[in-house]
Amino acid sequence: MTRPTRPTDPFAHAAHPHCADPACGCGMSRRDWLRLSALGGAAAAPLLRLGDARAQGLKGDDAPVRVGYLPITDATPLLVAQGRGLFEAEGLRTEAPRLFRSWAQLVEAFVAGQVNVIHLLSPAALWMRYGSRFPAKIVAWNHVNGSALTVAPQVRRVEDLGGQTVAVPFWYSIHNILLQQLLRKAGLTAVTRPRDATLRADEVRLLVLPPAEMVAALAARSIAGFIVAEPFNAAAEIAGVGRVLRFSGDVWKDHACCVTVLAERDLVQRPEWAQRVTTALVKAQLWARDNQLATSRLLSSSGEPRFTPHSVQALSKVLAATDYAGYESAGVVRHKGWLQRRIDFQPYPFPGYTEQLVRLLRETRVEGDARFLAELDPAFVARDLVDTRFVRQALAAVGGPARFGLPADLARRETVEP
Repeated sequence: MTRPTRPTDPFAHAAHPHCADPACGCGMSRRDWLRLSALGGAAAAPLLRLGDARAQGLKGDDAPVRVGYLPITDATPLLVAQGRGLFEAEGLRTEAPRLFRSWAQLVEAFVAGQVNVIHLLSPAALWMRYGSRFPAKIVAWNHVNGSALTVAPQVRRVEDLGGQTVAVPFWYSIHNILLQQLLRKAGLTAVTRPRDATLRADEVRLLVLPPAEMVAALAARSIAGFIVAEPFNAAAEIAGVGRVLRFSGDVWKDHACCVTVLAERDLVQRPEWAQRVTTALVKAQLWARDNQLATSRLLSSSGEPRFTPHSVQALSKVLAATDYAGYESAGVVRHKGWLQRRIDFQPYPFPGYTEQLVRLLRETRVEGDARFLAELDPAFVARDLVDTRFVRQALAAVGGPARFGLPADLARRETVEP
């Protein structure tokens, strides 16, 4: 098994993969967001040319798999495929996976061709293709659910967040979308005013904060809550500094959070390589579903590859959860009939989800220029952003959609009930 490496180039963070410094986060700071926003159009051309140059001369399956990831449970399929040798089993060469501490650094490395298989927030993938015109495609979902709104112990309901600050990991994230759905239903308004600005009782300040800083910020009471991927919600629970108020999957049933993104040039120039990558990831999701505790050990700081800095305790509280019934009885879970896991895995990117994502993003407050959203047709985005050829073939190779409990026709209706 290959160990994660530290990026050593100008486009990536040089911090140690297992740094305990909370300032060394894996989210998106304002500086990162401005830096990433500036990559659109002509500014991205040098990186795109660099990525194209790195891709030249590598045909078929010659290109090694270069995984780029953030240390969150969203990366599970990529890390299981790496750690279990599933890429090699499909006839692919691999390099050690590269851990990044921010979405900005991960996207820059992907555009420059330094990594070629990444997980990315599904709304960020949409923003990348249409807001900044990066030629990237979604080939599969990485997981469903796997996030939560965690709050200070004295916060008992969403309405209690009025006049306070809540952190999100990125403007273009399912977390920001679902948080604002919850706030709107509670009669609250999301604002992005400076920290020293006065808030009305019906306003909630949104703050973009790296996930690794969120637990400490909640403990210090500099924020009243955060909504983010696991295992940071579990970590806050274990530390006794926060409580889960709602699970994201209890707001949007079986929603995608992170997706697998490949460069469009790889799908065109080496479709067999893209197929092998996707098949390995589908098999990794199956293994993770059936081996929850083993997955927690593999991803943990004590695991052989040391893929993440997280403990087995925090990861298993998410991946091998046995306490979900307790959340139901406590009223944290509102939709008991949805029968969900805290996190689950299935790779098929339902078109209806992508269409709904476009619609919900249009009513979500974000910073930066979001005018491109008004021009997007949801049905077009579902066809253009997502390429389902590879995941369909991969599903067939493992026994069909039923292996993941999916309908044979791969159709579903989206359910969003905050």
